[in-house]
Amino acid sequence: MMAVIQIRSVIGANREVRDTLKMLNLGKVNRCTIIHENPSYKGMLQKVKDYVTWGEIDEETLALLLKRAGVENVEEAVEKIKGGAKLKEIADPYIGLHPPRKGYRSIKKPFNLGGSAGYRGDKINELIRRML
Repeated sequence: MMAVIQIRSVIGANREVRDTLKMLNLGKVNRCTIIHENPSYKGMLQKVKDYVTWGEIDEETLALLLKRAGVENVEEAVEKIKGGAKLKEIADPYIGLHPPRKGYRSIKKPFNLGGSAGYRGDKINELIRRML
């Protein structure tokens, strides 16, 4: 499973990008959602790669996110999500986060070139912890 965080506003973005973010349950900066890896989601992430950052989330960070979302039984919710349940079946389809402490590096550059946008692998956990 992957965590996706919107890091840029959609002002000036084309219709396809805005619609794709809406399908990902995003729409405001610093919102996070959890998705499962499949080809259709990967294509959606490639379409909005300049507006979001994503990576594989570990169980500890997922538990912290679900606690932030107000889920009462966090362990059970983590198991449901690992089993294939969608976030909107357990809590809100997105989780609002605080801007990261010490900020983003650059929201206009890709992660592999020293920025914050795009795929970041397991380093998404560090970003989420800075945003909680």
